[in-house]
Amino acid sequence: MQEPDRLAPADRPSGRPAGFQRWRKLLFLHWEVPVDQVAATLPAGLEPDLWEGKALVGLVPFTMRDVVPWWSPSVPGVSNFHELNMRTYVRHGSTPGVWFYSLDAANALAVVVARVGWKLPYHKAAMSLEEEDDGWVRYHSERRWPAPKPAVFAARYRVGEPSGRAPVGTLEHFLVERYVLFTMEGDQLLSGRVHHEPYPLSQVELDGCEQTIVAAQGMTPASEAPILAHYSEGVDVDVYALEPVA
Repeated sequence: MQEPDRLAPADRPSGRPAGFQRWRKLLFLHWEVPVDQVAATLPAGLEPDLWEGKALVGLVPFTMRDVVPWWSPSVPGVSNFHELNMRTYVRHGSTPGVWFYSLDAANALAVVVARVGWKLPYHKAAMSLEEEDDGWVRYHSERRWPAPKPAVFAARYRVGEPSGRAPVGTLEHFLVERYVLFTMEGDQLLSGRVHHEPYPLSQVELDGCEQTIVAAQGMTPASEAPILAHYSEGVDVDVYALEPVA
């Protein structure tokens, strides 16, 4: 088995990006799930990327800003929306990446475009982010279409002290510094690259998290509450076109 290269995917790909995005106010929450449950969901060519023998799934609620193709300016009402993705960590040979189980978004047009153009399992959801006077933030999402449902997420959190970039070799780096996504079109495995500066991380205090997103995918997390929580104010992202995986 080839050892994954954790650094090379962070290099800027050659060629022109297909689009640009700003990812803001990201909350990274993680649960341990059975390795066999993850392995059973992956297409041929991918295998679970494990941390100390454990499989992890993440829920990442955040806000998309200025989502545009390379040839277009930002469009009010279309380019900015809340999003929540469920992902796990995979590898193709020595290339580590992410596999998305679901991506809930508040913008119906973005959902349709991403399902058709990017072959990703986007879902329309009713979503909100409320910032309270004392620094606490409430994030809520409830999936509308398509199934599987119910798929609800609610969390209250408060951002703490900055902790900087995740050092290479740490669990934080393993989880957040991912620059390759994999998806399927028919029987063809595809990969897509993104490029951005390493995430500036902060500590985060979590005051409750209820969700049915993981169960909607038929998985049973080892604990009700997430075992890890991280936060980032965000990064500016170059997005590159999907390519077939040989």
